[in-house]
Amino acid sequence: MSPAAWTTPDDVRDRLRKMWNSGRLMSAALSGETLFPYEWKIVRPKSVEWGERFDEVRRWIRNLSSGSMDSVGYGYQVRWEEIDHRVLGKNRMPVRVVVPSLEDALRLIGKGRDLERFLARARDTLVRFPSLSGWLLDHPFVFESHGDDWDRILAVLSWFVRNPRPERYLRQLDIEGVDTKFIESRRGILGDLLDRLLPEESRDLRFTGAREFEGRFGLLSKPALLRFRILDPDLRIQGLSDLSVPAREFSGLSLPVERVFITENEINGLAFPAVPGGIVLFGLGYALENLGQVEWLSRSDMFYWGDIDTHGMAMLDRLRGYFPRVQSFLMDRETLLAHRPLWGREPRPVKAQLSRLTDSERVLYDDLKDNRLGNGVRLEQERIPYHRVLEALSALLVKP
Repeated sequence: MSPAAWTTPDDVRDRLRKMWNSGRLMSAALSGETLFPYEWKIVRPKSVEWGERFDEVRRWIRNLSSGSMDSVGYGYQVRWEEIDHRVLGKNRMPVRVVVPSLEDALRLIGKGRDLERFLARARDTLVRFPSLSGWLLDHPFVFESHGDDWDRILAVLSWFVRNPRPERYLRQLDIEGVDTKFIESRRGILGDLLDRLLPEESRDLRFTGAREFEGRFGLLSKPALLRFRILDPDLRIQGLSDLSVPAREFSGLSLPVERVFITENEINGLAFPAVPGGIVLFGLGYALENLGQVEWLSRSDMFYWGDIDTHGMAMLDRLRGYFPRVQSFLMDRETLLAHRPLWGREPRPVKAQLSRLTDSERVLYDDLKDNRLGNGVRLEQERIPYHRVLEALSALLVKP
């Protein structure tokens, strides 16, 4: 074994620093848990090395002893045992290191003042919010890393405790010393703390994570916009044909439409041809649930035009959860096979069982999902020639 592997004073400090960096020393000091005396077995020379490297062994012993409590007055103690070497006779060998107290550990790694600040701030926090005890014990370093901001964090917590589910935008919160960006950049820790402070009725558990902070704690957020084009000039709203409006306002329009087309690609939505009594919604992606509150859409014939791939089929299936009578448009096997040279590849296909597809759609979905037509086959909407769109739309409009 190399002498470099034998335990040194630096190794002792490194072990204690790891305890500090894990938060264990802070948590124990706050909770009153007893960690000390703390001792462990050291890495030492093997018996054969006593004879082969006797001078190196003696230097190692002197070095380990020089950093101990016997030499510097604090820190660690060395436990010894007597060995009887066949050549060198009886000698004392270090076998264990003992750190007697938390104070000794802190002096060795220079963290005494850091712990004092931590405990003072933690105890002040627990006077105001006793229910945060568990969080402080579990996340001492998160707490410590926000030390410069902690007074403002407490101010935010106090405000929400007094004003649960405020139904205001972040910009409207009037908290002394706290601006909107402060809260926005600390949604993660604030959400974690508020989950422990606020009762369940003050939190909407459908919303999770820092990105959904506003929804979880009753703040207003930027409304989801629905973009649509009115495809019949007679239905335009004060001459407007291309509009983006909040989902709630769209729900209140109740337009007298006969046909509603939903497509993902923005250019396809903008280029969609004129249709008597028709509108086209586009650019929704997986935010199809925004349509679920629009009851008047169900009075129309509805058509969904997505990519012919497993994700497109999954969105069709999802949309039918809100509107069971919605039909697919240009999402059939004939369209797919007619455009084989334009196929692309879907990188991460959906593998779920979809229960709302028609029989023919389900067979096509299974073929795509199981790669029966090729590996990850995809035909994107915008690859279908425009004349084919016009033909399909014309055939749809002449149906009785």
